[in-house]
Amino acid sequence: MQDNVQEVTGDIIEKANSILDYTIHFSNEISVSLRGLLYIVFALFLTSILLKLIKRIVTKKLPENDKHKFGTVFSYLRWFVYLIIFLVAMHVSGVNVTAVFAASAALLIGVGLALQTLFQDILSGIFILVDQSVHVGDIIELEGKVGRVLEIRLRTTRAVTIDNKVLVIPNHLYLTNILFNWTENGIETRESVTVGVAYGSDVDLVKQILLDTAKNHRKILKRPEPNVLFTDFADSSLNFKLVFSLNDSFETRFVQSDLRFEINKKFKEHNISIPYPQRDVHVYSNTQPLV
Repeated sequence: MQDNVQEVTGDIIEKANSILDYTIHFSNEISVSLRGLLYIVFALFLTSILLKLIKRIVTKKLPENDKHKFGTVFSYLRWFVYLIIFLVAMHVSGVNVTAVFAASAALLIGVGLALQTLFQDILSGIFILVDQSVHVGDIIELEGKVGRVLEIRLRTTRAVTIDNKVLVIPNHLYLTNILFNWTENGIETRESVTVGVAYGSDVDLVKQILLDTAKNHRKILKRPEPNVLFTDFADSSLNFKLVFSLNDSFETRFVQSDLRFEINKKFKEHNISIPYPQRDVHVYSNTQPLV
């Protein structure tokens, strides 16, 4: 009875080994057995568990903001680790990795060229997080577009504009363009409105009207106080700049519009004109007789 059991067990093991040794041939130089495939799957599965354990241990005592940053960077590195483990597992399981690379060299070159921008975006995303030049909630200006950062992703940054439209910004643009971070030094920003008045106007009255208009606006900060600059003696006008502070840059154009409405109203009440561009044309008559 015991001999029969051992014989049956031996047959099962032999059949299992024969199944596991079944080899799939992709070419004369590239082949992989079912046993090798199981090695690869097991290696990736074990790597996934270890990576989750490492992430949990590292982020356990980190502040919430640092957890988010580490999680983003860790997601970049995780795929690189998977690739290394996959190649090592293929080599250990008997797959000719060199032959695989040689067979797919042309394909890899094409894919590499196609994914060049993708890799630039991913590396730029890492640099953004490490350098901390941009944070979620910052108001940024890039290529003339202004938006509040909502999320920094693997490849792109999402920002919402003043018009409530979502900007999807490829991360590599941060490295190839000049970036203005409006809130790097805090949420308070300095804004301005320019206006020109006719020559002969009472400049002291103009200054007072501009200051009163700014001080009466509820969204303009009292400290630092608004200020008026006499900027230029232009061809057709005396130019002034009203400078003020806001604690929400997204309100800038609405505040500027309110100020222009009020300034125009006050100027009309005090007979202060905003001139059109003017040019003096001198006409000379030719008094010499025609020959």
